[in-house]
Amino acid sequence: MSRSAGTGSKTISVEEAGRWLGISRNAAYEAVKRGEIPTIKIGRLLLVPVAPFERMLGLSVNTNTEAA
Repeated sequence: MSRSAGTGSKTISVEEAGRWLGISRNAAYEAVKRGEIPTIKIGRLLLVPVAPFERMLGLSVNTNTEAA
Protein backbone atom coordinates (compact mmCIF):
# COMPACT_ATOMS: atom_id res chain seq x y z
CA MET A 1 0.00 0.00 0.00
CA SER A 2 1.24 3.42 -0.77
CA ARG A 3 1.02 6.50 1.36
CA SER A 4 -2.65 7.42 1.66
CA ALA A 5 -3.56 6.00 -1.73
CA GLY A 6 -0.85 8.00 -3.49
CA THR A 7 -1.69 11.45 -2.09
CA GLY A 8 1.58 11.72 -0.15
CA SER A 9 -0.32 12.69 2.99
CA LYS A 10 1.52 12.15 6.26
CA THR A 11 -1.68 11.21 8.10
CA ILE A 12 -4.83 9.26 7.33
CA SER A 13 -8.19 9.00 9.05
CA VAL A 14 -9.01 6.18 11.43
CA GLU A 15 -11.58 5.02 8.87
CA GLU A 16 -8.88 4.83 6.17
CA ALA A 17 -6.60 2.89 8.52
CA GLY A 18 -9.48 0.48 9.04
CA ARG A 19 -9.85 0.06 5.27
CA TRP A 20 -6.10 -0.72 5.01
CA LEU A 21 -6.61 -3.40 7.67
CA GLY A 22 -9.85 -4.72 6.20
CA ILE A 23 -11.86 -3.96 9.33
CA SER A 24 -14.95 -1.87 9.98
CA ARG A 25 -14.94 1.75 11.11
CA ASN A 26 -16.09 0.73 14.59
CA ALA A 27 -13.43 -1.98 14.85
CA ALA A 28 -10.78 0.59 13.84
CA TYR A 29 -11.89 3.00 16.59
CA GLU A 30 -11.88 0.13 19.12
CA ALA A 31 -8.30 -0.74 18.03
CA VAL A 32 -7.34 2.92 18.56
CA LYS A 33 -8.92 2.83 22.02
CA ARG A 34 -6.84 -0.28 22.87
CA GLY A 35 -3.66 1.40 21.56
CA GLU A 36 -3.28 -1.02 18.66
CA ILE A 37 -3.34 1.72 16.00
CA PRO A 38 -1.03 4.73 16.53
CA THR A 39 -2.85 8.06 16.55
CA ILE A 40 -2.35 11.74 17.18
CA LYS A 41 -5.16 13.87 18.55
CA ILE A 42 -5.75 17.44 17.44
CA GLY A 43 -8.70 18.78 19.38
CA ARG A 44 -11.40 16.15 18.79
CA LEU A 45 -9.81 14.93 15.55
CA LEU A 46 -7.97 11.60 15.61
CA LEU A 47 -5.42 11.05 12.85
CA VAL A 48 -3.20 8.07 12.10
CA PRO A 49 0.39 9.02 11.16
CA VAL A 50 1.25 7.01 8.05
CA ALA A 51 4.93 6.25 8.75
CA PRO A 52 4.41 4.60 12.18
CA PHE A 53 1.28 2.82 10.87
CA GLU A 54 3.20 1.40 7.90
CA ARG A 55 6.06 0.31 10.21
CA MET A 56 3.52 -1.38 12.46
CA LEU A 57 2.20 -3.28 9.44
CA GLY A 58 5.73 -4.21 8.34
CA LEU A 59 5.52 -2.12 5.18
CA SER A 60 8.60 -0.41 3.82
CA VAL A 61 8.79 3.30 4.59
CA ASN A 62 11.50 4.93 2.49
CA THR A 63 12.45 8.29 3.99
CA ASN A 64 15.71 8.47 2.03
CA THR A 65 15.27 10.99 -0.80
CA GLU A 66 18.84 10.61 -2.08
CA ALA A 67 19.07 9.99 -5.83
CA ALA A 68 20.91 6.86 -7.01
